[in-house]
Amino acid sequence: MELMTLPCRYASEGAMPRFAANLGYLFTERPLLARVDAAAACGFKAIELQFPYDVPASQMKTAIARNRLVVLGINTPPGREGEFGLAAVPGRERDFDVQFERALEYITAIGGSAVHCLAGMVPMEQRPTAERVYINNLRHAADRAAERDIVLLIEPINPRDRPNYFLNHVEHAADIIARIGRSNVRMQFDFYHAQIVGGDLIRRFEKFQPVIGHLQCSAVPSRHEPDEGEINYREVFAAVDRLGYAGWVGAEYRPRGRTEDGLAWARPYGVVPR
Repeated sequence: MELMTLPCRYASEGAMPRFAANLGYLFTERPLLARVDAAAACGFKAIELQFPYDVPASQMKTAIARNRLVVLGINTPPGREGEFGLAAVPGRERDFDVQFERALEYITAIGGSAVHCLAGMVPMEQRPTAERVYINNLRHAADRAAERDIVLLIEPINPRDRPNYFLNHVEHAADIIARIGRSNVRMQFDFYHAQIVGGDLIRRFEKFQPVIGHLQCSAVPSRHEPDEGEINYREVFAAVDRLGYAGWVGAEYRPRGRTEDGLAWARPYGVVPR
């Protein structure tokens, strides 16, 4: 499989690696708008959101501007309980269109740069049909997103955490991106999921870096701060820097306690309280 380097506004300039607070996981004892303030107070310069739709976009934009933060991506709505997205679900193409349009309007309104299109849950016997649906849905979505300079992200998620989730392997995601053939579709490479499904993180990151638009991190197996467990993040982050990755790394982990009390791992990378 040949990988092509894709241009991406989602990338950023400056010393790396740089970390964004995922507000679906961090500071969750607070309401969402208060998490924006908390992330800035702790020294994060960027945030990513998961499902911010209960907060009016105008209020979210104000909170982001007040804290002088870069806002990255959001997820498409998860759908009904147990669905976790619809991008690859046969027979739900119209529903995905509605979900994607909602996400596109929201990310545009708050000045963000990416939408993670959740693939959804697909039984094994439906996978061949689902792959065609997924590619077609993402092509159409990418064309609409390109009009607003928005990047689409697809993320392989491990089947231990999300049984029957359609996209599990980094290699599969890279193949899908190649087949979609749109320059604004990229991979969200989460070291947590990639370690569980395949490991060999540094080599696989290097191989697929041309189509990676965003990174995320957390400990394996606990999904706590990236300072414990089986991944040597000091070496991983050094490799990310050495290989010239120019984007953000999303801190998408479940804190062991208060988020503020577990940020010692991030201080060497410039995440220090204001």
